[in-house]
Amino acid sequence: MEVGRNRKEVEENCDHFYFSMVTRKCSAFVFVRLQCSHSPLELCFTRAQMATFISVPLKKSSEVDLVKPLSKFVTSTYPPGEEQTESLRAVEELNKLRKSALGRPLDKHESSLEILLRYYDQLCAIEPKFPFTELCLTFTWKDAFDKGSLFGGSVKLALASLGYEKTCVLFNVGALASQIASEQNLDNDEGLKTAAKFYQLASGAFAHIKDTVLSALNREPTMDISPETVGTLSQIMLSQAQEVFVLKATADKMKDAIVAKLANQAADYYGDAFKQCQYKENLPKEVLPVLAAKHCMMQATAELHQSALAHQKKKFGEEIARLQHATELVKTAASRYDEYVNVKDLSDKISRALTAAKKDNDFIYHDRVPEVKDLEHIGKASLVKATAIQTPLSQKFTDLFEKMVPMAVQQSMSAANSRKADTVNRLTGSMREATNLCNGVLASLNLPAALEDLSGDAVPQSILEKSRAVVQQGGLQSIEQLIKDLPELLQRNREILDESLKMLDDEETTDNELRGKFNQRWNRTPSGDLYKPLRAEGNNFRNILDKAVQADQVVKERYTAHCEMIALLCKPENELSAAIPSANPAKTLQGSEVVNVLRAQLAQLDEVKREREVLEGEVKSVTFDMTAKFLTALAQDGAINEETLTSSELDTRYGSHTQRVQQNLRRQEELLSQIQVSHQEFSALKQSNSEANNREEVLKKLASAHDSYIEISCNIKEGTKFYNDLTEILLKFQNKCSDIVFARKTERDELLKELQQSIAREPSAPSFNVPSYQSNTPAPASGGLTPVPRTQPQAKPQPPARPPLPNITPQAASTSAPVSTPVAPSSTNPPPVAPPSQAQGPPYSTYQGYPGYYQMPMAYNPYAYGQFNMPYMPYQAQGQAGYPGAPPAQQPYPYPQQPPQQQPYYPQQ
Repeated sequence: MEVGRNRKEVEENCDHFYFSMVTRKCSAFVFVRLQCSHSPLELCFTRAQMATFISVPLKKSSEVDLVKPLSKFVTSTYPPGEEQTESLRAVEELNKLRKSALGRPLDKHESSLEILLRYYDQLCAIEPKFPFTELCLTFTWKDAFDKGSLFGGSVKLALASLGYEKTCVLFNVGALASQIASEQNLDNDEGLKTAAKFYQLASGAFAHIKDTVLSALNREPTMDISPETVGTLSQIMLSQAQEVFVLKATADKMKDAIVAKLANQAADYYGDAFKQCQYKENLPKEVLPVLAAKHCMMQATAELHQSALAHQKKKFGEEIARLQHATELVKTAASRYDEYVNVKDLSDKISRALTAAKKDNDFIYHDRVPEVKDLEHIGKASLVKATAIQTPLSQKFTDLFEKMVPMAVQQSMSAANSRKADTVNRLTGSMREATNLCNGVLASLNLPAALEDLSGDAVPQSILEKSRAVVQQGGLQSIEQLIKDLPELLQRNREILDESLKMLDDEETTDNELRGKFNQRWNRTPSGDLYKPLRAEGNNFRNILDKAVQADQVVKERYTAHCEMIALLCKPENELSAAIPSANPAKTLQGSEVVNVLRAQLAQLDEVKREREVLEGEVKSVTFDMTAKFLTALAQDGAINEETLTSSELDTRYGSHTQRVQQNLRRQEELLSQIQVSHQEFSALKQSNSEANNREEVLKKLASAHDSYIEISCNIKEGTKFYNDLTEILLKFQNKCSDIVFARKTERDELLKELQQSIAREPSAPSFNVPSYQSNTPAPASGGLTPVPRTQPQAKPQPPARPPLPNITPQAASTSAPVSTPVAPSSTNPPPVAPPSQAQGPPYSTYQGYPGYYQMPMAYNPYAYGQFNMPYMPYQAQGQAGYPGAPPAQQPYPYPQQPPQQQPYYPQQ
């Protein structure tokens, strides 16, 4: 509450100051780049007042081809046309934008920052529009605070995560903003305003990473983007922004009370940053003293201006106490941190004020000087705040993929289309089932053939029409060819599915072997966990194929049952007539009322069937687009209730059709009941004999064979289409498996490389003392030191075999003599001597790395897919054993040392 009141007081007294921010720029700059063994941070010094500001180095990224995977998704998702062309062009533009933002060095200028902001905004815009988890795009970034070593290389991390890319780009936004702020001219208001703005932007960027990095990566990040590190960087940037306000207030000669509160708040911010930075080993060691010095300087500035306020209130003792405290603070900064900051101007100003105050108090006021602990605390006023990261960050941002809908909408559209297809299939299925039922009932009653066959010897007209229909559709040959093609289509789909799952199995096997070899060092996501969705999808495809096989068997059994009668229907009319038994004429029934009633009922039934065909066409022709409704729901609620929205739309679109279908089915049921009653009366009037019964039975089989032929042909054609469509789906599934396996292989290679580097950094042997005979040899009689090659034959028993020694220490080298005649060792073992004063570095361990792997084929052949098993070979460390004389425990060697490739020598004494 106190900070809030102070801030309000400041705003009321200096509106102009609050809105036209920040410090003074000096005439000339000196830039000093501070480096430690791990990384650089940059400190910017101005000559006049040596104002030191910290800026952050940029992360570096490896090149990534965005065109191929994104274009592949666009072409597979959107049909050819203008929309697809625009999306492919947008993919090219996005790839160029990434190269501009990350593929070249960036100037410390707002135009460079604008490119980074545009790329970050574009990443946020496309994240919901592309399935990046399925595309398996791998992004590789190096640690910004790691310069690497001679042998190990720099620390980097490769992840197939767009969240990782966004996090690293935002880190660069904060880093570049800090560099731009440090470059500003602090002599004018524009430079001050820009500096404060970009320091606050940098603070906001780092703070946003702190809050989101763990959820974005779902694994442990590199040290530079860890929550602790970016939290510290955010606090440092906020402290520097507050310091800019202090410099501005001082330059504008604002009220001492305001400057004191601003400076005290800056000191508080620097103190918090110092506390957070104390245990950050990855940050350069120079950062801590800079923060400590800034804390002292800001506190001293606050005390200086608060002492002036005390003088105005005639509290001369308090004035002297505060100036004395300020003097102690600047002395501390000068004595401990003089290398990083210059406090001379501030120290002189405080010294002059203290001298004048003491003189006046000693001769005039004689006010008691209180203790520092008894002084009233200085208030605080914060005029800075970390900039909230809300997209779009760039004012010039335009979405390259504006016409593409988000993946949530695409998925909802897919679900809605599936519900629509289910509704259409349900309606058309019920109508087709009714038609099959009608045909079956009429065939069992031998209608209408029984009414047309009153003569008893001619082929009924309906049978002739059915025969012509079967012949026109290809007869037995066409249906047999379709049945013959089904197993080939099935086998092709099985092979594609098996190859896809085999890729996953092989990669998972290799991953498990490496995990067993490296144990906890193999710290990537297990392949078994990553492949669970793909395996579930593959099992679903296998179940679909199993059900399809069962459906094929049912069709084949039906064809076998009706094959003979279908063959009879394919014969000419004379052969068909000869195959149908003749019977006694029933011409007496031609004019009867029963026959007329039956014919009228059959005509009504035909009308019902024709109406059903029209209704089926209307149901299939209904179209509607749910995109607009889904987009509206996503914008308003942040989520899409697809089931509710789609069900409501389906009820509106298909409600009337559903009612008409139900009425049609009820009408058919009534007519079939009437036809059965009339047929009983008709059968009672006919003369019943064996010949008539045989003829009627054959006619029934022929009618049933025609209906079965039509149904079997339709089923087989649907099966053929099903297998062909499934082939396309399985090819996409195989491509998805291939992509993720390739990405996993790339990630595996990166991790193996990192493990090789880490193993290379490790000492190859434990610490132990140096034997005297290995470190020094007795001096020869001539007084010179002669190195004796270890390879010379010795007259006496040799010490145990030892590995080669590292480089001779500089002290030993300086006292060595030229190589001369070898000196034979003493007949007795040399006396023990003290180990060398300078510790020798651990030897370099030759690590052969993991055995080679095969490159994954880039092209896809569904029928001859290449094998890419990675052979597993146990790791065998080759190289040298450890050397004695390990370095002291308090100063471990950060990197392994490579021994010289030469003949080793005994060190000289």
